[in-house]
Amino acid sequence: MSNPDSFIEEVTEEVRRDRLFGLFRKYGWIGGVVVVALVGGAAWTEWSRSRAEARAQAFGDAIIDALDTGTPEERRTALAAIPSDAEQTALLQLILASDPDEDRAATLAALEKVATDATLSPGYRDLAVLRRVLVAGAEMPLADRRAALQGIAGAGRPYRPLAEEQLAYLLVEEGKTDEAIAAMSTLIQDQEASGALRARLGQMVTALGGTLPVSTSG
Repeated sequence: MSNPDSFIEEVTEEVRRDRLFGLFRKYGWIGGVVVVALVGGAAWTEWSRSRAEARAQAFGDAIIDALDTGTPEERRTALAAIPSDAEQTALLQLILASDPDEDRAATLAALEKVATDATLSPGYRDLAVLRRVLVAGAEMPLADRRAALQGIAGAGRPYRPLAEEQLAYLLVEEGKTDEAIAAMSTLIQDQEASGALRARLGQMVTALGGTLPVSTSG
């Protein structure tokens, strides 16, 4: 009985091996494709990352070279000629808008272009809005400044504390001193407010005759 059983087991095992080899010959290419895809994907990711880093480096070098150019007008022309993608263009526009004393109209136009470009990230757009309000100053109607600042002062917006600071200053401009002091005192205790922002607001509260919040006094 043992010899027939052993023979049957050997035959069964041989059949299993034949089936396994047959399946491997038939479908083994799938594993090869998977391996090639994994290796190719890793290579593509590394190539893409290297290419992006090279582009960023070239972009940064071009900005530095442009800023080293002689006159403000020459610098502006050199910056405008730098090749860039959407995000880099936004950065260029902000750099171009950093010197309003040279060309106030061009500064405001550049900032407006960034602020209204829906393809850009909120950080770029909000910064442009904030900068535009600051550059325009009293030339922009107070109601328009308030509407612009309120649009970037919502929860989770990247420049919310700075926008709220400017909104408080608008209250001072309107002569609403008590409301301004209350708004500044609240912002002083805001965890997202920077130390420099708290210091500025503290000086303003004191100058307006208010009392600093207990947590920040002494």
